[in-house]
Amino acid sequence: MSLLKQTTYKPLTEASAIELSINLNIFSEKANLSCKEIGDGNLNLVFHLVDQDSGKSIIIKQALPYAKVVGESWPLTLKRAKIEAEALKTFGQIAPNFVPQVYYTDDVLAVTVMEDLSHLLIARTGFIKGATYPLISKHLGEYLARTLFFTSDYALTPAEKKAKVQQFINPELCKITEDLIFTDPFLDAETNEFESDLRPVVEALWQDEELKFQVTVLKRSFLTEAESLLHGDLHTGSVFADDFETKVIDPEFAFYGPAGFDIGQVFANLLFQVIVNVPKRELFITHIETVWNVFEEQYSQLWNTENKEPLAKTPSFLRFQLAKFFEDTIGFAGCELIRRTIGLAHVADLDGVEDEQTRLAAKRHSLELGKILVKQRKEIKDLTAFIRTVREGF
Repeated sequence: MSLLKQTTYKPLTEASAIELSINLNIFSEKANLSCKEIGDGNLNLVFHLVDQDSGKSIIIKQALPYAKVVGESWPLTLKRAKIEAEALKTFGQIAPNFVPQVYYTDDVLAVTVMEDLSHLLIARTGFIKGATYPLISKHLGEYLARTLFFTSDYALTPAEKKAKVQQFINPELCKITEDLIFTDPFLDAETNEFESDLRPVVEALWQDEELKFQVTVLKRSFLTEAESLLHGDLHTGSVFADDFETKVIDPEFAFYGPAGFDIGQVFANLLFQVIVNVPKRELFITHIETVWNVFEEQYSQLWNTENKEPLAKTPSFLRFQLAKFFEDTIGFAGCELIRRTIGLAHVADLDGVEDEQTRLAAKRHSLELGKILVKQRKEIKDLTAFIRTVREGF
């Protein structure tokens, strides 16, 4: 049976990925194709196909019905592939310079065929190897401004917005975020993972009632505030980059939530480099400043020129909205710092530090800064105060 007529799900192999690409007329049957499964994430198969003669290439991404990081004992919905494909299309219309092009999707096979970005490097990997990506923060600020504005109540009619919220209901993957970011790191949960030398610090964190209260407030925001269509997992491992291009990938966690969550994820994952990359600390602080400054400037421009809500077209309400976004950003960044340090899914920025004592010190710093950002987010009222707070830890 042709893969285009498949009525039941079946994981692709390198051979069947080639067959699919030929059936789609992306390549001819005579093409000299190579195919390699390159997925290094937790949830999906990723096939890289190249015509060795012409150099033409594509990516085929397929969702697995379980989490690779755990195995078949952790089942996952295949619907997330449809969510991801629709999010890529939506974000591609809004911010086409920063999203890979989608060529084909198949809900039964849970497959998305898309632009090959292998001429770029995953930003986290690049940063660890010494890259600085001078334009990445400007690009991310613009991406955030456009995606968070144009999917909000200020750019859509009420009917359009409610239809979008319904389209991107994503309970299974949101549950992963709810558990791994807002719940498990603050309890003695089985999913947590950390060095034994960190246990005294972690146990003190578990006993910090004010911290847990504030995290619960942030979790409530994540659960209830459908402000904009979020990427939902916007860390530096979800960004391809070089010195000139930036592309945001993997929005399978997309859903309607608080805008500050996406911005906070970007802040936190740049903060890991601030913590571990001493020679380039100020450069990464500047990256964070640029993300917010570009976001604020471009969101404000869109607010003033594209806003469809008459009563919101006032400077005072824009200031209120941006202040709310910033407070949320700081709090969500703090949660991300904590969970990436002691939760299930770590980051190579921290875990890749070879010297044990230096690595443990970096992780203690990450936990402490995370707690401060969560608990003091209402006092950290602007970018200057935030940067001052970050610098005070060194």
